[in-house]
Amino acid sequence: MAMSERDRAILDFERSWWQEDGLKEDAIRLRFTLSATRYYQIVHELLDEPEAMVYDPLVVRRLRRDRDRRRKARFEGRSAGGPQVR
Repeated sequence: MAMSERDRAILDFERSWWQEDGLKEDAIRLRFTLSATRYYQIVHELLDEPEAMVYDPLVVRRLRRDRDRRRKARFEGRSAGGPQVR
């Protein structure tokens, strides 16, 4: 499956969204006319596409690491973002 222009734009956005003013969810709505939920569904689908890895390997690897960390935290029943209590 070839990546669409929207798919490339999403990966480009993920590379630099924090440089924009305002909330990420607002930027998603304005730029892609998608809800945040649908946007993240598309992002997670893209992470499994070989074409996405070819297009932007650094972003895809970073997002995969984040996704894997969140999955592991859910499985282990702890927060994915905060400090770990031992």
